[in-house]
Amino acid sequence: MSPVTHNKNVTVDSGINIFYREAGSPTAPNVLLLHGFPASSFQFRHLIPRLAEKYHVVAPDLPGFGFTTVPEARAYKYTFANIAKTIGAFVDALELKKYAIYIFDYGAPTGLRLMLDRPGAVTAIITQNGNAYEEGLGAFWDPVKAYWANPEATRGQLKASFTSFDSTKWQYVDGVPNPDVVAPEPYHLDYYLMSRPGNADIQMDIIFDYQTNLKLYPEFHKYFKEHQPPTLAVWGKNDQIFIPPGAEAFKRDNKNVQVTLIDTGHFVLESNGDEVADLILAFFAKHNI
Repeated sequence: MSPVTHNKNVTVDSGINIFYREAGSPTAPNVLLLHGFPASSFQFRHLIPRLAEKYHVVAPDLPGFGFTTVPEARAYKYTFANIAKTIGAFVDALELKKYAIYIFDYGAPTGLRLMLDRPGAVTAIITQNGNAYEEGLGAFWDPVKAYWANPEATRGQLKASFTSFDSTKWQYVDGVPNPDVVAPEPYHLDYYLMSRPGNADIQMDIIFDYQTNLKLYPEFHKYFKEHQPPTLAVWGKNDQIFIPPGAEAFKRDNKNVQVTLIDTGHFVLESNGDEVADLILAFFAKHNI
C-alpha cells in the first residue's frame, strides 16, 4: 500500500500560511520538493508516494502559488530573496535540519539560495530543468530580458501572454512526443489559481526579479566546487525554457553530477514520472542518501 500524502498548513514568516504536502516517516531522511512556475506542489502528486516509501517528503506551495496565502497587511514583496527566506522559515518550522532538494524552474533559485544560506544542510540535489547556468536559458527568455531592460514599455504585453491559458498549457505539452499522456487538470488548476485577483501582477513582479538569480550564479558555482553535493540533473531535453546545456553545465563545477536527458518537455513528471522516480531512488541509494 502506498504511503498516504497529508495536506497541511503552517503559518511562518509573520503570517504567511504555507500549504504543503507531506508523506513518509518523520524519522526517515528528508526530501524537500520545490515546484516552479506556474505550478504548485500538486505537480509532485505522483512522485511523493514513490519517494515516501523510503523518505520523509515535504512539498510546499511557494508564496504566490497554489494554496499558500499571504495576508495583504503583510505587504509582501515578491522577490526570490523573500521567497527563499519564507521557505527557510518553513523548513525551520518543520525542524528539517538536513534534506535533499528537488528543484524545478523557480524552485531552483529558491532552493539554491537556501543552500547558500545554510551550508551543509543540503545532502543532495535533484535538478529537474532547474537552471543555475546562463547557457541553460533558452529563447523563451528573450522577451523576459526585454522586460528587464524596459519594464514600463513591455510589462503589459508580457503579462497578457505570460499569464494566459494558452501559455500555461504550452509549458505542459510543448516538447512532449505524445501530448495525450499529459493530463489537463494541472494546467487548468495552475491557470485558475493564477487568475485570482492581483496574481498576474504578482507573477510579473516575480519574473522581473528573476534577473537577480543570474547575479548569484557565480556563488552557486562556488558552492558546487567547494561542497561537491551529489547532483542528479534529470532534464526534459525538448524544453525551450531551460535547455539541455544548462543540465550539462553542472558537470563544470562538480564531479558528483549525473546528467540524464529525457525525450520530453518542461514538465517531465507529467509524462515520465515513473522514470524520474526510479532515477531518483537509484541515485539516492548510490550516494547513501
